[in-house]
Amino acid sequence: MAGGRGERLTPLTLDRAKPAVPFGGIYRLIDLTLSNCINSQLYKIIVLPQYKSQSLTDHLEAGWNIFNHKLGHFLKIVPPQQQLSGELYRGTADAIRQNLYLIEITRPQHVLILSGDHIYKMDYNLFIRHHVEKNAELSIALYEVRKEMAQQVGVAEVDEDRRLRGFQEKPKENPTTIPWNPNRVLASMGIYLFNTDTLLNALKSNDKDDFGKDIIPYLIPDVRVYAYPFQKQNIIEDYAYHTLENGERKLRLEPRTHDSSYWRDVGTLDEYWNANMDLTGLEPSFNLYGKNWPIHTYQTPAPPAKFVFSNERPEGFRVGKALDSIVAPGSMISGIVRNSVISYYVFIQSWATVEESVILDDVVVGRNCKIKKAIIDKHNMIPSNTEIGYDPKKDRSRFTVTPRGIVVVPKGYFK
Repeated sequence: MAGGRGERLTPLTLDRAKPAVPFGGIYRLIDLTLSNCINSQLYKIIVLPQYKSQSLTDHLEAGWNIFNHKLGHFLKIVPPQQQLSGELYRGTADAIRQNLYLIEITRPQHVLILSGDHIYKMDYNLFIRHHVEKNAELSIALYEVRKEMAQQVGVAEVDEDRRLRGFQEKPKENPTTIPWNPNRVLASMGIYLFNTDTLLNALKSNDKDDFGKDIIPYLIPDVRVYAYPFQKQNIIEDYAYHTLENGERKLRLEPRTHDSSYWRDVGTLDEYWNANMDLTGLEPSFNLYGKNWPIHTYQTPAPPAKFVFSNERPEGFRVGKALDSIVAPGSMISGIVRNSVISYYVFIQSWATVEESVILDDVVVGRNCKIKKAIIDKHNMIPSNTEIGYDPKKDRSRFTVTPRGIVVVPKGYFK
């Protein structure tokens, strides 16, 4: 499902769909879900875009043309075909309903429905195994979150066997809490695994538009719907660094890395900034560097990142360095970068400082600039001596400022 408007991510989604929003220096959000598919050996994929999808389509065509049709593998990009009506996709369920013919042609045993804008690692084979063991007709991946977040998610009610007995879509009050923890709820991750016949029957006998709001509550009384406890069941075997008693750090393979239970729906600018910050630091909350669970994407043909050191006159001493940061190829760092994510072809000029910020492609940060807690979209040439993130009143007069105080500079603001 890749048709999200991402209105709460404006201005990042003014010209691109939410799944096409850049992430982690070199990726797009959709790369995380697609990489989970490839790493789980799932090679029959249909992407359903809708709003402002050209950037997404360009990225998929350039970076994901890796499937062997002779083996029956494919990645199909399917915008609204208006097969059943003259309308666009009205919701998640309607998007699948309008393309049921593609499922009927392929005729798989199971259909896995995923969101193209979430950040997580998941072995879908474990999910499928759990589904089969439970003799489920529909399985839903669930994630424990604070009760206060219930208004933002679908909330499931389960029995002792984790069979769903109720489902509330973004309840405004009195959400069903976890029996063993009244302060938390079981949130839907927007990951559904259907037996194909169950999915076909549900969508053909029901004209409603949304899985969470309409289809799941409709199915629960009559269909075996089970929860998949993501944090407890998801195991990604990969390499991780560990600090030994003597202080030495050693890389070793372990059955569960610390980010196997990580999941974020970057629905707001603050959550987007948080997710990028989770990539930085000594032991990042979400690790891009695992060897056994790589994140695939289109790689821009760019030279290695460069860091400048010079004490030549008349310019005087300058040093370029990045600390606890990610720096994409093509970038040149002549200033100081801390706890930040830097995308392709970003130039941080001399005596500038960038802290706790996300800077997207093709941005120049002029000399003596000071930038802190900011998201800067592509194609900006920030004049020398500019300050962003230091004067809230001034920032709000020019830019979007999030509730947390993150300043967001739109694409091409500084010409």
